[in-house]
Amino acid sequence: MTIEKYPAKRHALRVNQRWCELAPEHFSSMAEAPVLLLASPRTVKWPFCDQTQPFRQNRNFYYLSGCDLPDSYLTYDTSCQTLVLYLPPVDADEVMWSGLPISVDEAKTRFDVDDVRYSNRLASDLALLYGKRTVFTVEQLTCSDHAQVLGELPNIVKAVAEADSHVLEALEESRVIKDEYELGLMRQAAAISDKAHLKVMSTMNIHTNETHIHAEFVYHSLRAGSKNQSYDPICCSGHSCSTLHYVKNDEDLAGRQLILIDAGAEWKNYASDVTRTYPINGEWTMEAREIYDLVLHMQTSCEKLVAPGASWEELHLLAHKILVKGFLELGIFKGGSEEEILESRVSSAFFPHGLGHMLGMDTHDSGGRANYSDPDPMFRYLRIRRKLEPGMVVTVEPGIYFSPFLINPCLRGDEDLGNGGKFIDTDVLDKYWDVGGIRIEDDVLVTETGHENFTKVPKEPDVLSAIIKKALATS
Repeated sequence: MTIEKYPAKRHALRVNQRWCELAPEHFSSMAEAPVLLLASPRTVKWPFCDQTQPFRQNRNFYYLSGCDLPDSYLTYDTSCQTLVLYLPPVDADEVMWSGLPISVDEAKTRFDVDDVRYSNRLASDLALLYGKRTVFTVEQLTCSDHAQVLGELPNIVKAVAEADSHVLEALEESRVIKDEYELGLMRQAAAISDKAHLKVMSTMNIHTNETHIHAEFVYHSLRAGSKNQSYDPICCSGHSCSTLHYVKNDEDLAGRQLILIDAGAEWKNYASDVTRTYPINGEWTMEAREIYDLVLHMQTSCEKLVAPGASWEELHLLAHKILVKGFLELGIFKGGSEEEILESRVSSAFFPHGLGHMLGMDTHDSGGRANYSDPDPMFRYLRIRRKLEPGMVVTVEPGIYFSPFLINPCLRGDEDLGNGGKFIDTDVLDKYWDVGGIRIEDDVLVTETGHENFTKVPKEPDVLSAIIKKALATS
């Protein structure tokens, strides 16, 4: 049976082409064309302990190798588009504890590279084969962890920070557009997350603490073969739902209205990122349902417009416009037109983050071109500042939050939202504090003609309610 390999060579060629476009001066002579050197993370022990820290593969290394092993190196010779993977030599003591590692011959069969060697050859290969060439890296190779393999060579390897940032840009931009192989991995990650989210909803009868929500999601991810989460699951309830990256996940659910679970399984180093919010007892309060319907309107309206050429800033702005109009209808905002309230940026006190972000090997994947120093609070945390292109995968995740840490400064006239507080009706606002926060998030591929939503887990409020009630009826 032929197993399709992760397309490392195709990725390397894409990086090479982008690097040529960004820095053509390096490629004027093939005899002097640069060499790229990448390293996977070292095996590191915890301080004062013989246990090793969890391993997470360097995403750029994986992109050009498909290899998910620590203590390895990769060279890419741009003059002949040759990829060479260097694995750590076999250590007899380690074999006793951990078993035989993958052999060089097995690695040649498994990985889409031109050659595989042991890393005790790396220093001599660099000196002999590339001695007169410029070797670039995006790693920090001057530390003692690499000295045994590289010897004095780090002194002649040019790090990006010192030499040419174009190579890092070429790597990050290449990763923005996913090929069909990558999309297959992301669809699998999304499918696992769908099932895990549905299992959490369908077992609400046995959950009495946020930790139970966390455990249920991770359990079903593991059962489906996903050994790692894309990020620490966010499992919050009640007022804690207003904390964007809440990871305590340990409070009791009693007396609270909503659960917000933001969790995504990882599949072969590719991420999913899904958020659902629903009532703990299956019954929406009037205020929670009003806010949920508004967030769902924000999300579906923006998702419909995901297509090649769409401006992410414009979609983000649309979400804020829908929020402002909805808050005026609910009475939370008053005393101004939609345009005046939008210009005041008071909506950023309720929707402080961006509409979404790039998704790939990293949850907040490369290539978004965010501008975190933007003086405009509405766009400061927007992680995508570019037009959409086919092959991009993005999250669409608007939210509305009732956080006193964000809203009270606005009411006092502090900081960026100085005059926005005057548009808030505090008497009406008081009815919504217990909602905490609501976010809905799907993973969306930009296609040639529009988009494809990878996320299939239900988000319609009546469907969510029915699932929870059915679970509770089995108690």
